[in-house]
Amino acid sequence: MAILDVRNICKSYGKFKAVDDVSFEVQPGRIYGMLGPNGAGKTTTIRMVMNILIPDSGSIVLFDQPMTEQLKQRIGYLPEERGLYPKMKIIDLLQFIGELNYIPADEARKRAEQWLERLDLAEHALKKVEELSKGMQQKLQFIATVLHDPDFVIFDEPFSGLDPVNVNLVKDIMLEFKAQGKAIMLSTHMMEPAEKMCDDVLMIHKGQKVLDGNLQNILSEHGERSIQLETKGDAAFIQSLDMIKNFDHYGNYIEVQLNDGFNANDLLKAIVDKVDIIRMQSHRSSLNEIFIALAQGGKNDA
Repeated sequence: MAILDVRNICKSYGKFKAVDDVSFEVQPGRIYGMLGPNGAGKTTTIRMVMNILIPDSGSIVLFDQPMTEQLKQRIGYLPEERGLYPKMKIIDLLQFIGELNYIPADEARKRAEQWLERLDLAEHALKKVEELSKGMQQKLQFIATVLHDPDFVIFDEPFSGLDPVNVNLVKDIMLEFKAQGKAIMLSTHMMEPAEKMCDDVLMIHKGQKVLDGNLQNILSEHGERSIQLETKGDAAFIQSLDMIKNFDHYGNYIEVQLNDGFNANDLLKAIVDKVDIIRMQSHRSSLNEIFIALAQGGKNDA
């Protein structure tokens, strides 16, 4: 059973259509990526899921029922904008948030201390929120999101403001949640971490769904193979070969895509006696490259 089932939701502001007929499902034990550039409609979609905004049309079902205040206790939501009380001490803030989620005070404080230790914030527990750096506040917001042990967690740009070490730390925790059977929805414009983490993805552009499905299937079906070459000598002639579909030249580095019916061996035979090849490897299109192609009207007509 899907944790979240969204069907044909639309949301407009005047004549501007922020979300236009978007449908998707989020399953337990999987990470679902909602991907797209800033302004694509991701946050508006999440706010409709959380019942902060009401869709103009369409339906949203959570845990096999419409959203209620009681259901919100089973959901953790990390918004892109921070919603922390700047004058409160960190430990007091987390205890307060725990109590709002019906956790007894002693238990809420105990969980807060454990999470502060896990995210390397324990030594700052008695500081006020406003005394923390941007990255520390993001980690604090993360703790506030998961303190009540939700079954479904929505992260809107969770890596914002984090350095690579803390990105890795948060990523590992999210993968632990997945292993525990929690449903995770990750909204981001950063394609690279999404490609490494997500099981399923929704690509959204200008409020419309560009593509939706299993990540590996999308990479296989919509990705194109390219060949990367490092050469010594003038390799500009490669661009004129009949087999070349796309050609990008970066000095000693070249990336090409071949026309249908040709492969890497054909390219190698055509150039091996004309230029010194230092390195040659085949490369599958990244999620970012696929999104750009589809957003610009590429081969997918979804």
